[in-house]
Amino acid sequence: MRRLDRVDNADGHAHQLLPHAVGSRSMNASTKPVRIGVDIGGTFTDLQIFDARDGRIVAYKLPTTPEDPSIALVEGIKTAGRRYGFTLSDVGYLMHGTTIATNAVLERKLPAGALVTTAGFEDVLEIGRHYRREVYSIHPQPVPALIPRNRRFGFHERMRFDGTAERVPTEADIDAVITQLAAVDIETVAVALLHAYANSDHEQRLADRIRKALPRLDISLSSVISPEIREYERTSTTVLNALLQPVVRAYIERLGARMRAEAFAPHLLIVQSNGGVCTPATAAAEPARLLLSGPSGGAMAALELARQFDEPNLVAVDMGGTSFDVSVVRDNRLEIVTLSEIDRLPVRLPMIEIRTIGAGGGSIARVNAARQMTVGPESAGARPGPVCYSRGGTEPTVTDANLALGRLDAATFLGGAMALDRDAARAAILARAGDPLGFDTDAAAAGILRLTNTNLAAAIRVSLFEKGLDPRDFTMLSFGGAGSVHACAVADELGIRRIIFPVDASTFSARGVLMADIEHAFGRSGVRRFDGSAVAWVRSCFESLKAEGAARLEADGIAPDDRQFELSADLRYRGQAFELSVPWGEISLDDDGIGEIGLRFHAQHAQRFSYASPEDAIELVTLRLAAIGRMARPQISAEQPSHTDSPTAGRRSVYVNGQWQDVATWRRDAIRDSLEIVGPAIVEEDYTAVYVAPGWSLARGRDGHLVAVNNEELA
Repeated sequence: MRRLDRVDNADGHAHQLLPHAVGSRSMNASTKPVRIGVDIGGTFTDLQIFDARDGRIVAYKLPTTPEDPSIALVEGIKTAGRRYGFTLSDVGYLMHGTTIATNAVLERKLPAGALVTTAGFEDVLEIGRHYRREVYSIHPQPVPALIPRNRRFGFHERMRFDGTAERVPTEADIDAVITQLAAVDIETVAVALLHAYANSDHEQRLADRIRKALPRLDISLSSVISPEIREYERTSTTVLNALLQPVVRAYIERLGARMRAEAFAPHLLIVQSNGGVCTPATAAAEPARLLLSGPSGGAMAALELARQFDEPNLVAVDMGGTSFDVSVVRDNRLEIVTLSEIDRLPVRLPMIEIRTIGAGGGSIARVNAARQMTVGPESAGARPGPVCYSRGGTEPTVTDANLALGRLDAATFLGGAMALDRDAARAAILARAGDPLGFDTDAAAAGILRLTNTNLAAAIRVSLFEKGLDPRDFTMLSFGGAGSVHACAVADELGIRRIIFPVDASTFSARGVLMADIEHAFGRSGVRRFDGSAVAWVRSCFESLKAEGAARLEADGIAPDDRQFELSADLRYRGQAFELSVPWGEISLDDDGIGEIGLRFHAQHAQRFSYASPEDAIELVTLRLAAIGRMARPQISAEQPSHTDSPTAGRRSVYVNGQWQDVATWRRDAIRDSLEIVGPAIVEEDYTAVYVAPGWSLARGRDGHLVAVNNEELA
């Protein structure tokens, strides 16, 4: 019988679920030379591989296998090993970013679950917040409720806001809930009781009884996954976590089985939405923390590059096959939000602030009944994919338009591993977009790209404007397989004058995954006046959260010297219904420290909302702690190897500003420090291409990254 590790569920109890080789730290993981970062997207699976024997990073990319993403992951690592000279036994760490949780929610591929909440609050999920998103819609769409009314059960108990019990549940009350749960066909249950963040006794007591009576059920408690005020957001987060537990656990088990079949036993770590990584045990117990797992890797890589280039203000854009993700580095830091959404469902967990729209290389272009062209958000995905993939796709996509206009090379796509059908792409564009609008193929394809660029620019503009920031003050960092052919046009629309195209731009998100640290996020709500009277509570809460964080890092095998604890406070003016999170940093936990944090809050409020009210009282809402386990950073060689014997330069016909032109094409690894490329031009590498637009020039920058500059004066 194979050994199984314990998995702490989100109810704080252990279940035996994960294979030892996958879920626990290999004793010699740190001595093995190879570390792999993996970012599994909706269309492609990206790998970046660090080999300590030569200090260099190489990249590999292959189509995602939607039926089971672990297939492409393992096959990709095996193929990359044959290509770059390593074996599975050489791999010490496998850092894994995944869209499993995100896709399960977006596609509603979730198991049946139930919700137990305080009697009288069964409809919180549907009531939500009293504001309308679609102000002018005659038929507004209701907020989706993931658990139907007949599986939401009221529990006769009541906890006050201060943690004292108003009504203690009886054994009969508990038995009634268990009877209701036993009568429905479910796999998982969410328990979200009123004010459980202040006192979790009732939730824990109920969970213990459910576990004994119905051991087959997964259980998720709000007091564990999101112990914070606001019952709607806390309940929504708990429900998402509960419904994702069977999904993520099943994936990790499939991955584990596939790895065991290959005798592949690295130390596996899963990327979270906050940019840190966690063990498979934590991922299976708290899968709601994975909802931005993939995009967060790109944001972390952007932060690293911003510091490397001394670019404190950087807008990072990641355009893959399915989505377009925008993150902002400002003053050398990423913004962490404590409340986000996925498909209008609130998630009350710390996440890197990332704006995502459905715009990628696989986004489908259509003409609607009003004879208007739309692009996205629906994507052709990996299968069937764009028409040019020759896998059964019939609707033209952004990739088809780029290929049709000469910006992509049909023969060298995906490093030559996938030949594209340009004729099929052009035929589909004409039939589905050109003929309905009265355009020829070239004009229709150009229209698809113009509309796409407008959508991309709008997403960036909103991400900056809502913070009171001007795009012209930022450098753009463009990465992802589809992004670099659009970057110059999008920058032109925004007034951005400088673009960085990083090394291995197509797999750049996997670079951030490769560099991630272990991180656990904790929060504790306790609304009170933020002045000297709060010092004792802040100190007590900090010590409690720190002890909890230290215990988690100890379980992860992180040595005390590699542990770091970062405190922050969610503050607001009294009477406000929203908070700002203020990092505590090195400030002391005393009266003077409280005063300094208050001043920082006023300054941050003024920057975000253009005003501050220093005379008004400040309230502390939630204290947060990030417990970070520092991983050894790979020592990467600045010079990366060339893997091509292709000519250094060539020419091909490209559609530029309404006409076909003979344009120079360059291999990226042929660009040296002394060379300046003036647009229009194409720079190609194995997994992506850069379109240098007219008016732009491009040169090699620090550590092999390419930098493009707009040489034209803005109007």
